[in-house]
Amino acid sequence: MTVNSIGKQDPEFVIPAGSQVVLTADQAIRDASANVSGFKKSGSVGVVIKCPSHNGQPYTLQFHDQTELEVKIENLVLRRAEIDQILDRSLDQVSDMRPFIIYKCRVGSRAFGLSNDDSDDDQRGIFLPPADLEWSMYRLPEQIESKTSGLNGQVVDEVFWELEKFLKLALKANPNILEVLWSPIVIETSSLGQQLREMRSCFLSRHLYKTYSGYVLSQFRRMRNSVEKKGTFKRKHAMHLIRLLHSGIGALQTGQILVDVSHHREELLEIRNGDVDFETIKTRACELDARFAKAFEKSTLPDQPDFQRVDQFLIAARRSMVHLDAS
Repeated sequence: MTVNSIGKQDPEFVIPAGSQVVLTADQAIRDASANVSGFKKSGSVGVVIKCPSHNGQPYTLQFHDQTELEVKIENLVLRRAEIDQILDRSLDQVSDMRPFIIYKCRVGSRAFGLSNDDSDDDQRGIFLPPADLEWSMYRLPEQIESKTSGLNGQVVDEVFWELEKFLKLALKANPNILEVLWSPIVIETSSLGQQLREMRSCFLSRHLYKTYSGYVLSQFRRMRNSVEKKGTFKRKHAMHLIRLLHSGIGALQTGQILVDVSHHREELLEIRNGDVDFETIKTRACELDARFAKAFEKSTLPDQPDFQRVDQFLIAARRSMVHLDAS
């Protein structure tokens, strides 16, 4: 990943002082009167001698001739990452992946049974590029995201994962990924997408308890810290904390991921609407967490997911794309 892409994706990233960087555009050298006295050409190598507190401010660089310049991050790349940047396809350089989508579904409040007229339309899916794109040194993104306006003015939030990335996240029992495979609202699917959905039980194991517990713990700590510092918390996050516990309990007991939680709608919407205080949510979360632990003890799910079958599926899927034209 390049400096520029990191800077855009992670606003808190700052290039450390002492790093060698390369100019990606000519930079004017100004004298004490602010007049242009020369230029440092694109490709010049300098060292960061002073880094800003955030990327909205320029970096101070020093060059071999002791010239110092202030340069914005969009005009810099780490020297050791320059070739990587050339080989890293930006999203506008990537062929449209839509022809290679093998599965797309609806998640979020519309799939959970918790939507209202203002709810966003959250769509998730998987793409599988042709072999020549996959084999190329010019790397494809593992994830593509977009937000557009729907027919009724709601936000259509789309996220698509490259197949291998998706499978690895599913093997780790990532809750958001598993919900994609169990969504009751499938928008489109290929034969490969249908095959993957039919083998979705391969991803379920007792490992799910650890993953879901980690998400629950992280979410609860953020809520508690927010209450201690600000006296409030994000109600939507609290709702999803309780929803995830219900889902985890159901998964361990039934071997299915609970996506449609409309039978818990009243409880969850009361939390989302701010009708439940933090202490009550805390008590409810502890109660459900205890049930989650008991479900784990009694669960008949295997200790680990079926790595071999998932790997065989990926290999077969890759082979199916060998002769597909990427143009």
